[in-house]
Amino acid sequence: MNDEKAPENRNRWLFGLFLVIATLIAYGPALPAGFVCDDTVNITENPLLTARDGLRQIWSLDSPMPYFPLTYTTFYAEYRVWGLNPAGYHLVNILLHAANALLLWRVLTLLRVPGAWLAAAIFALHPVQVESVAWITERKNVLMGLFFLLTLWAWIKFVNEQRKCPWGFYILSLVFYALALFAKTTACTLPAALLLILRLEKKPINWRRLAQVAPFVAMGIAMGLMAMWWERHHQDAKGKPFEIGLTERVLIASRALWFYASKLLWPANLTIEYPRWTISASDGGAYGWVAATAALGVVIWRVRRWTGRAVEVAAVFFVATLSPMLGFFMHHMYMYSFVADHFQYLACIGPIALAAAGTQNGLGRITAEKRVLQPVLCGALLIILGVLTWKQCETYADAETLWKATLLENPDSLLAHGGLAAAAFSKGQPDEAIAHYEKALETHPNAISIHYDLGLCFFKLGRMDEAIANYKKEIEVNPNYAMAHNDLGLALATKGELDEAIAEYRKALAIDPELGATHDNLGGALLKKGKVDEAIAHLQKAAKIDPRFIGEQDSLGIAFAKKGQLTEAITHFQKAVEDNSHDAEACNNLAWLLATASDASLRDGPKALALAQQAGQLAAHEDPTILQTLAAAEAETGNYREAITTAQRALELSVKQTNSPLEGRLQTEIKLYEAGRPARDSSSRWN
Repeated sequence: MNDEKAPENRNRWLFGLFLVIATLIAYGPALPAGFVCDDTVNITENPLLTARDGLRQIWSLDSPMPYFPLTYTTFYAEYRVWGLNPAGYHLVNILLHAANALLLWRVLTLLRVPGAWLAAAIFALHPVQVESVAWITERKNVLMGLFFLLTLWAWIKFVNEQRKCPWGFYILSLVFYALALFAKTTACTLPAALLLILRLEKKPINWRRLAQVAPFVAMGIAMGLMAMWWERHHQDAKGKPFEIGLTERVLIASRALWFYASKLLWPANLTIEYPRWTISASDGGAYGWVAATAALGVVIWRVRRWTGRAVEVAAVFFVATLSPMLGFFMHHMYMYSFVADHFQYLACIGPIALAAAGTQNGLGRITAEKRVLQPVLCGALLIILGVLTWKQCETYADAETLWKATLLENPDSLLAHGGLAAAAFSKGQPDEAIAHYEKALETHPNAISIHYDLGLCFFKLGRMDEAIANYKKEIEVNPNYAMAHNDLGLALATKGELDEAIAEYRKALAIDPELGATHDNLGGALLKKGKVDEAIAHLQKAAKIDPRFIGEQDSLGIAFAKKGQLTEAITHFQKAVEDNSHDAEACNNLAWLLATASDASLRDGPKALALAQQAGQLAAHEDPTILQTLAAAEAETGNYREAITTAQRALELSVKQTNSPLEGRLQTEIKLYEAGRPARDSSSRWN
């Protein structure tokens, strides 16, 4: 018996190995690819990956990130292995996808579906899967897929187990399902698959079976409701782009089903963002998709006596697994498009398995002499799919490559124009960024964040009036965007409109009380208004939110210096310098106090001199305030001749800059140095 099974087992290993190797080869271009799209938010700029209590926050229900805790846990672990090297993350995604293909093969084999291996190979190599595999953020898809398929495997073992105690597989299926939900909440559709397996296996769906499925349903509903709440309140899935009636949602869903099926049948013109359809209940042509869907449903139902249950099971699995992403439940991505390739990562199993079974049965009827056609035709199909997948992976090489490829398929892509604008802005090319943002606004005038991003560009160019106008437009579209209020405040403060700036900072904090940058900005503005105690309260709050932020420590030092509490001021200035020794302003402020404090116990001439020299080097010795500090430090160490020369240079610069207050202070200090006396009035700078 064992001798007879040996060749069969060896063939399974060879076919499995071939499947894994083919997957690795097809997705080869993804390995050296970089981070794209929102990989920055989820990985490179995700504070939870570096925070000491990051893992606790990831699993907490008040997590600042979408509640996919198992997915973020994998990122958290990988960050400690290969940091921000994208190759490691890509490799894990590819290996998970290969594992899913192997699991699919096993599940379909247990269900006695013809062509199980072919279905798994098509699943592995089909180019519609590239978005889920080559885009690191879609780890949630491939990871959820792993536990989704493991749940199906355990459920099949449970319902077919002949022993008296099969409950171990049932418990295992519940555990796997929980892990699938923690990876991505769209796994909530899995209970439908459990019932479909019972139907395919011709098991009675009685009250006992329904009771066994009930815990899965309860878990899925709970996680589904949580996801809907998150999309509504944290991902801004509300407002004009999402105000869609029930009739329009039915129209979207029916068209989406045909869209996904067409991409499986003919995977051409794939892109990360498809054009957003204009759907109207008054458009009679839009109902053609509904009619076509209903007609196909009737056909499937009527021919079941000849085709068996396979066709209806495959169709229902396809629709049920896609159902959360068909437009009935709002998703923030619908702002850009109603469809995306990664939405059908698992749903495509239904049509693929049906096609593979049909191919296997059809080719199996060929006479023995012509059966060489079966491996040749199937091999050709897999090679074509593999080449298409390879080419599609190349578009994910980096963000700019991806967005340029997207514009070729969707010239009005909001994401692509926004992505290219962000890339230009990061490279110090705000004019090019503005061109892309304005192009995006031509077709998406109510898009969230575009006016905000335009404001950032104009702010960087020093065009404050245009920055302010765009921040205000952003607030009109999205009034609860706290950072838009914050940055509007910054632009107003830059123009000297402090009262208006303070009002915007307060609006930002009313929306999000934990914005450290806004507390810092408000504290700085209040300092300029002379409201020192209130300023200190906000600056301390900012430092508590993010102790590493330099500005808060430096501003706190200034605030305590204004109050005459020099010990506290020195402590904060020292913290600012420790955090960033290249901060010229922090070095200068600390040096000034160490050189000019009236309390001898606080003065340290040599240290003040070293800090002032460091600040001067950082500012290229062109800042009169830093030169003033250097002169005071030179005088404190007894070098009055150098102090006079340095102070006179500072005076020349202050005259050129028409800084009358500083000019007056320098004239007074030069007289002190000429008399052989150091400066001893640190408060002159702060008051």
